Amino acid sequence: MSEVPEYLNRRRVLKALVAGAVGGTVGTLAATKLVHASSEVASSVTAKLPQLPKTPKNISPEMLAKDESFWAQVALNYDKVQGIVNLEHGYWGKMSKQVQEVFIAKTEMVNTQLSVYGRRHFKDDLAHSTNRAAQALGAENEEVVLTRNATESIHNLMRQYNNFEVNDTVLFADIDYPSFKDTMRWLAKTQNVEPVEVILPAQTNQSEILDIYVKAFDKHPNLKLMLLTHVSNQHGLILPVADIAKAAKMRGIDVICDCAQSWGLLDFTIADLNVDWAGFNLHKWIGSPVGVGALYMKKGSLEKISPYPGEIDPNNTLVNKRVHTATSNFASILTVPAAIDFHESIGPANKEARLRYLRNLWVEEAKKLPNIEVLGGEDDASSTGMGAFRIKGKVSLDDAKMLQQRLENEFNVFTVVRVGLASGCCIRVTPQIFISAEEIKQLILALKSL
Repeated sequence: MSEVPEYLNRRRVLKALVAGAVGGTVGTLAATKLVHASSEVASSVTAKLPQLPKTPKNISPEMLAKDESFWAQVALNYDKVQGIVNLEHGYWGKMSKQVQEVFIAKTEMVNTQLSVYGRRHFKDDLAHSTNRAAQALGAENEEVVLTRNATESIHNLMRQYNNFEVNDTVLFADIDYPSFKDTMRWLAKTQNVEPVEVILPAQTNQSEILDIYVKAFDKHPNLKLMLLTHVSNQHGLILPVADIAKAAKMRGIDVICDCAQSWGLLDFTIADLNVDWAGFNLHKWIGSPVGVGALYMKKGSLEKISPYPGEIDPNNTLVNKRVHTATSNFASILTVPAAIDFHESIGPANKEARLRYLRNLWVEEAKKLPNIEVLGGEDDASSTGMGAFRIKGKVSLDDAKMLQQRLENEFNVFTVVRVGLASGCCIRVTPQIFISAEEIKQLILALKSL
């Protein structure tokens, strides 16, 4: 685990980060007054913020994942809803208390300084947040631009792809995000190319997944562009992205990678994926405020993705010209460095191991039940902390909705219905690092009662 940043440990979040946001850029009497006022108002709150626990020495992430006392201390850094076990954290992530305080401070600063800050100084702070995200991804600064979400990033890549020829084909899979599948179908129609959908088994592994994709490549020699999901939003299945991308590149197939769910859920860098283009969310597993995503475009790969309409990049060197987000939430973007710092302080590998452990607690029990079908990865390499299940033979949307309601109303466990899999609908289960093993037992008891 990385050393906890001083401003998080000493609980001087507002004073330190508001000063950092306005002290070095605005430098006015009004800014100084704002820093003092913000820190004074928040002093009673920040003094109560908890600290992250120190990681025991010589312990692996897998062993630490089972230490309930350690994770109970981590959980103190989050405000949790009472009265229900929330196992639906794949929608968006929760900010820690420390990150939330930074976000509040940034909001107050922006709301006070308004266009004085926005016109004069936001550009520099945007660059700082962007560079911090690039650093965490293992990318170069000029390869990343912040967006509002992964959907915006990936939609722009799809819509602005400009390398189609007659008789080309595009490929996607049933486990991809439904909106992206629809966009690929729209792209095929508007560009007069053929759409191909790959179907993956409801339960599968890395070798089988790679084999299915390679067979699809060989069956469709005119494939030009494919969508490849790192972690499926439906059931948490990990795809062997690097291997699939390698096989695609050997055949001249361009790859757009959907990392909307994977960054922060898994511990990786962009180099591990072997892709030229990818979209990310920071407001899911990284824990930033809602409304921040990222677009990655490897240096030298911009020629096939046109600038956003109205933007100009004659030399194809500027990734920021591939988006135009207009006026965004300044405070959310300014909070990105604090969110990444907190994420890294816990440790990406520790988070991944803890979430896997929580999933395995309920999956191991669910697999023993004759009426429960667990979906997704069959092995550790194909599984994440996200998971999904359904009642065997109950695959319709109505079946899934009824099951979700039973879990919520009868057992006080909140989950979500997922659609789009060729095998049918399911219930997705996504715990977070502040969920305890005891809370997972409530889901297990529900499964045994269905």
